[in-house]
Amino acid sequence: MREKGKLLIKIGVLGSSGPIRFVVNEDAVVADVIETALKLYAHERRLPVLGTKYSDFFLYTPIAATEALNPKEMIGSYGVRNFMLCKKPRQATEIARKRSGNWKSWFNKTISLKVTPH
Repeated sequence: MREKGKLLIKIGVLGSSGPIRFVVNEDAVVADVIETALKLYAHERRLPVLGTKYSDFFLYTPIAATEALNPKEMIGSYGVRNFMLCKKPRQATEIARKRSGNWKSWFNKTISLKVTPH
């Protein structure tokens, strides 16, 4: 029976001072690796602040930079040790909803301030 291997991986974060390095089992799933990276990043008090919700992030390899890794796949199956962590873009509907909500509340406050009963 083969012993489980360990990998020293390096994960870069856009805007950060340098990559995060840590050891993982080669059979660890990508989602767990992202979660561990976020915890280490926060523990080291790095900037920019990312948050801790692993489902808000994608992990990429330099080889297939246009495709995010499958969060259910094993990290060792990709054959690389360097990765890039990127925040998922917000949905356009979420942005539109927030903008319309902010605009409506601003408009209502402005109207209520200017309309005075005589």
